[in-house]
Amino acid sequence: MQLSEVIDHLEQLSPPSYAESWDNVGLLAGRKDKEVQRVFIALDATDEVVDEAIRRDADLLLTHHPLIFKGIKKVSDEDFIGRRIVRLLRYDVSYFAMHTNFDVMGMADAAADEMELERRDVLDVTFEDDISREGIGRIGNLPGTMTLKECAGFVKKCFHIGSVRVYGDLNKKIHRVAICPGSGKSVIGKALDKKVDVLITGDIDHHEGIDAVSQGLPIIDASHYGLEKIFIPYMRDYLHREFPSLEVMCAEFKAPYFDI
Repeated sequence: MQLSEVIDHLEQLSPPSYAESWDNVGLLAGRKDKEVQRVFIALDATDEVVDEAIRRDADLLLTHHPLIFKGIKKVSDEDFIGRRIVRLLRYDVSYFAMHTNFDVMGMADAAADEMELERRDVLDVTFEDDISREGIGRIGNLPGTMTLKECAGFVKKCFHIGSVRVYGDLNKKIHRVAICPGSGKSVIGKALDKKVDVLITGDIDHHEGIDAVSQGLPIIDASHYGLEKIFIPYMRDYLHREFPSLEVMCAEFKAPYFDI
């Protein structure tokens, strides 16, 4: 099938109109009329991912985070982004990114599903019209009340994470939670407004963590990668359902850092 057909489905799942204005989503390299038989899915288009996609003869590389964020004036092998684009085009691997549009239409509910959250609402509304109200993150009730320490263990279990960083009283009772995969610095205020018992997210700095606790909001930092890696199995399962004839390959689950 042609890449244009695959793109039509991806954009129905997570319409580009839901992406933030600063974001860069969609077909970032390649051609829509390319025949696609093999898709390689990853969170980031790193050197290792690009090499693996080429080695496995992928026709399409699909990632969550865009390789090209800001405008670029040239594509050459003189910088690391250009080198990756050159390699993808040299081996005729098209490249598609689904970022904040997937955060809104995909990631938020997928994360809430993992935690079995009930009575859900949108954490940070970024799109609203007469028939829908969508946005980043979700709030909802846990299956049962637990302590902050128990909630941290539950997050580790749900997302298959080895460790998390917790800000707050480990004995505090937790029932209503906010979850925002990725970087959640910008939604701390929203979580406070919603009066949730804890915010589960990533990329929390020292001062943000202690300042949130001083305002009554514990935080579980499960890391940017730890929560957003659900993009890979989510899109694998979606492509299997929509395109059974496609060969779908996935990057190995591997955090981009070491805990030592």
